[in-house]
Amino acid sequence: MPRQRDLPLSLDLLRGFEAAARLLSFTSAASELFITQSAVSRQVQQLEEQLGVKLFERRTRALVLTEAGALYFREVSKALHLLREATATVRARTTPVVRVTTTVTFAALWLVPRLAAFQAQHEDISVHVVADNTVRDLERHSLDVAIRYCPAEQVGADAIRLFGESVTPVCSPAFLKKHRVRRPEDLMALPLIELEDQASNTLWLSWKVWCEAMKLEPPRDRRGLVFSHYDQVVQAAMAGQGVALGRFPLVRQMLDDGRLVVPLKSKQYSTPQQRAYWLMVTPTSAARHEVTTFTRWLRDQVAVGESGDSDS
Repeated sequence: MPRQRDLPLSLDLLRGFEAAARLLSFTSAASELFITQSAVSRQVQQLEEQLGVKLFERRTRALVLTEAGALYFREVSKALHLLREATATVRARTTPVVRVTTTVTFAALWLVPRLAAFQAQHEDISVHVVADNTVRDLERHSLDVAIRYCPAEQVGADAIRLFGESVTPVCSPAFLKKHRVRRPEDLMALPLIELEDQASNTLWLSWKVWCEAMKLEPPRDRRGLVFSHYDQVVQAAMAGQGVALGRFPLVRQMLDDGRLVVPLKSKQYSTPQQRAYWLMVTPTSAARHEVTTFTRWLRDQVAVGESGDSDS
C-alpha cells in the first residue's frame, strides 16, 4: 500500500532537481525557476537527505550527476512531463485559457493593442500574456504559445513565420511640421531618439547602423533622447521629442491612426532585417479549441497588417 513517505515531501524539490540535473548548474536552474541559487542548492540537499543517496558530485566549477542521480533524473523528467500534460488537460476542461509568451516590445506595441478585439469576439476565452525577453520552454513552464523574434535557424521545423521586419525613420506629425525633411541628410541635424541597449542583438536598431546603410556620416554631436526599452523610444517619438527608428510592422497602428508619420516616404530609406517573428505551439496545446482559435485569429491579424503594409 502506498505511503506518504514513499514520495518527496514537496514537488518543488523535484522541479529544482530536474532543472539542475538537466542544466548541470544550480545557477542556471535558479534563473529558470526564478529563485535563488542557494534555494536550488537547498532543494537538492533536502531531496538527497530524503532519498538517502547523493544525486550530484559537486566538483570545482562543475556539477556532475551520480549514477543514482542520472537514473532518478530520467524517471523524474518523465513524471513531471506527465503531470504537466495532465494539468493542461484538466485546465482546458475547466477554464479555457491561452498562455502566451513573447517579448516586451511585441506585447506592448503589437499584441496588447489588438487583444480587445479578440476578447470581444471570444468572451469565453482568457488570454494570459507573459511578456519578457526570456526564451522559455513552453511545456516546462505550462505555456501554450510563443511568439519569438529571431533568425530562422533558431526555431524548429514546426514554427510558423508571422512576418519579417524593416526599420524606417518615424516622428510625430507635429514634429514634422516644425522641421523640413526631404532627404536623409536633413535628419542628421534633428534630435535622434536612440535605444540605449547596444548589445549584439539590438545593434541593428541604432542610428549608426542606419546611417551606414544610407551611406551617411552619423552626426558627431548627438542630440536627442536615449531609452533602455524600445516602447519608450516609440512613446517619445509620438510625443514629438525627435525622430526614432520605427520597426515595421510593430508601429503600423501608430501610422494608421496618425500618431506617427514617415518623413522619408521612399522604401529605399527602409532597412530590412534578417530576423522575423515566429509562432510556436506545443503539440498538447495545439489540440485544444481555445488555442487553435487564438492562433487562427493571430494569423488573420498578421494577414490584415501585411495587406496594409503592401499598400504603403
